[in-house]
Amino acid sequence: MIEPKLRVTDLQTGIFTLRQIKAATNNFAPSNKIGEGGFGVVYKGLLSDGTIIAVKQLSSKSKQGAIEFVNEIGMISSLQHLNLVRLYGCCAEGNQMSLIYEYMENNCLSDALLVSKAKLTWPVRLNICKGIARGLAYLHEESHERIIHRDIKASNVLLDGNFNAKISDFGLAKLYDDENAPIVTRVAGTVGYMAPEYAMRGHLTPKADVYSFGIVTLEIISGKSNNYRPSEECFCLLDWANLLQKRGKLLGLVDPDLGSEYPSEEASATLNVALLCTDASSILRPTMSQTIDLLEGQTNIHDFLKDRGINPENKTFGMHFWQDQGVFRPVSDESYSESFVTEASSFGFA
Repeated sequence: MIEPKLRVTDLQTGIFTLRQIKAATNNFAPSNKIGEGGFGVVYKGLLSDGTIIAVKQLSSKSKQGAIEFVNEIGMISSLQHLNLVRLYGCCAEGNQMSLIYEYMENNCLSDALLVSKAKLTWPVRLNICKGIARGLAYLHEESHERIIHRDIKASNVLLDGNFNAKISDFGLAKLYDDENAPIVTRVAGTVGYMAPEYAMRGHLTPKADVYSFGIVTLEIISGKSNNYRPSEECFCLLDWANLLQKRGKLLGLVDPDLGSEYPSEEASATLNVALLCTDASSILRPTMSQTIDLLEGQTNIHDFLKDRGINPENKTFGMHFWQDQGVFRPVSDESYSESFVTEASSFGFA
């Protein structure tokens, strides 16, 4: 399949001057700094009309080039969904490149899970999973331009004041026309979250986002990052989840911070959906709309498998990402969480 071209001739976004951005952030005051990554720095700002904003300022040394900058604007400027972060506009003045977003009070999901240790109850965690799923279903199946995000991970999911999830960072996103025909493209994204068919062969379909969603769901339920290694026999969080599932102890993955304050049946079902989403075979992964049905209990996971001619009793959910794939294994935790683009520049919130 030929990779579709991005049409950005009529960007539906506002234009901000550097003077406006400096005024909003108090000249990029350190006290307004709320995030930092390989792309540059994110600042909290206040517009003259009282609107609170987040300014993603690209560093002059940023790995994110002008192409990714324009790509992100073009992808998200015309999209509107409750589970997608809203882009107010951009600033491209001199060597200054900034994206201006709605401000998210609870920062990103990775911070809530691993840094601030926010009190994420079971209902909140499940709602975050469903929010991400709805946002991806919109991108894949409902928006006027069908979009594959390519870099779904906890640091690219923002949380508002009520911990509602909003997908962000569309710099690596791709348009596609036929969900059954893969785009053959250079590999870009974050190691550990990429589907095997994409990581190995560059074959990109919406099922790559489904795989990433499955990994993030495991992180949300466990309260741990994907590079977590409980023992030498487990290389990552997905390893651990598969091992526990085979031993019939899948609920051992649930975050201890939840104690016993979660419905075991619902937690087990959610974890099994996550493992189904991370199946090594893209054909066996559900679409995002099917994933929503599974998460909401409208479809039973055993019925889902039976409809596909699979005996649930003989099915091991979520075959390991690297199992029997002949793929490299990163040699350190740092490389395992690195965002990259093969033969090109890269960037990300984390």
